[in-house]
Amino acid sequence: MLKRVFVAPDPGRVRLRFAARAVLGIGLAVVVCGLTGQSLAGAVTGGLAALLALFTVTDATVRGQAVTTALLPCVGLPVLAAAAGLHDHAVARDLTFLAVVGAGVYARRWGPRGHSLGVFAFMTFFVAQFLHATTDQLPVLYAAVGFSVLTAATVRFGFWCYERRLPPTAVPAPTAARGLARVTTRQAVQATAGAGFALVVGQLVSGQRWYWAVGATWWIFVNTASRGETVVRGFRRVLGTVLGIALGLLVAVPVHGAPVPTAILVTACVFGIFYSAAVSYTWMMLSVTLMAELLYGLLGVLNPGLLALRFAETGIGALGAVLAVLLVLPVTTHTTTDAWIQRALRCVHTCTAEAAARLAGSATADPAGRVAELEQLLGRVRLSVAPLVHPLNPALGRKRRSRRVLTLLDDCAREIRGLVAVAAAPEASHDARLAAACWRVETAVEALTDGDASHLTATAARPPVEPALAHLHGLERALAELAEPLRARSGSRLVGA
Repeated sequence: MLKRVFVAPDPGRVRLRFAARAVLGIGLAVVVCGLTGQSLAGAVTGGLAALLALFTVTDATVRGQAVTTALLPCVGLPVLAAAAGLHDHAVARDLTFLAVVGAGVYARRWGPRGHSLGVFAFMTFFVAQFLHATTDQLPVLYAAVGFSVLTAATVRFGFWCYERRLPPTAVPAPTAARGLARVTTRQAVQATAGAGFALVVGQLVSGQRWYWAVGATWWIFVNTASRGETVVRGFRRVLGTVLGIALGLLVAVPVHGAPVPTAILVTACVFGIFYSAAVSYTWMMLSVTLMAELLYGLLGVLNPGLLALRFAETGIGALGAVLAVLLVLPVTTHTTTDAWIQRALRCVHTCTAEAAARLAGSATADPAGRVAELEQLLGRVRLSVAPLVHPLNPALGRKRRSRRVLTLLDDCAREIRGLVAVAAAPEASHDARLAAACWRVETAVEALTDGDASHLTATAARPPVEPALAHLHGLERALAELAEPLRARSGSRLVGA
């Protein structure tokens, strides 16, 4: 786990800048809350609002990010009012919380903006439970949210908008589907069912901290699309929580809410959350757990018994998520993985065609944009295949095939990047053999995606000397070798279930 975080590649130091900007933005938001006379509850609310504004907003363009950030209070403030107004009406409060869970997950069908607004709505309701917010506190909490989101936006889009110098993020278009055939619809039902289980059982364990279980269920569902992904994420959340609790016993409990050391440690936790999020969910959850413990120390309620309760509620939430994805409208790992692999393969063909057109002299061909889309799709493939290559997966044959598929897809991406680099060179010229090679790539992709790849065989010819043809030769080889691991013995493309 240490290697995944501290040795993981960070091209352009994007993760480092992401984390450093978060520390600056959240720190300034808390300072602004203090200067405007906010209470400790207001500062906590404002800090969380700034964290979400900097963490969850992932639109493809800077303008889209700014619009989504501006919409956050429009969603969060009504939810905060509902949570505060229902504080003394347990049944109505619980039903409303479950409705927010379902709506928040369902909103993911509208892409990154829907996801961001759904997360903000859920966390606004959650923090109201954390602070036991009532209607008389609403003006203070409203001001805290408004000031903090504005401060975070000023830092992100004014002081330090490094995204302006980066190419727009390629976001894979959602697959077309209706009703229960759409993954987001199924997940909305699953998340609501899992949260309902967590809410009921969590309240049996603790009438005060039951919302921890609901929060655990919610965050396990974030960025997952199959039952395998959800189960693995649940395991990682519990592991991260256990490690965070152990560290809290060594760090947070002795600090006992002292302002200066608590502020320093919370700053380190914020940096850890943002820096590790992209590479290790376990480490991110360790940072989140320790930060929560430090905040409870500030509120004067932290003790070993509270930490044990957090572990129990997290376990309940994880169990609720796992039961929901296994029993309620399950989305199999095979279904999700197969869909993402097919989309990645089709993108390989599109990249090849665009690069060939560029080499042929087309001024409108844009292979670089397609490469960015391919990288995004391969990221989704890796996430989907993660349950199959997990160390605890007992199916060794599937694990080997899955790893082989990932390796060959990475080979495809490497050859595509090389081909695009050659096509971008001013001295690149058209070769008559390119058309034939591109046609062979198209045939191979069609065979792999149609499920009839039995005739594909790796070429034994020596690779050409010309760079473009050499990359196409390597691409043909990788596609031909993909036929075997994608064709499992049981007849499925990768896994048998």
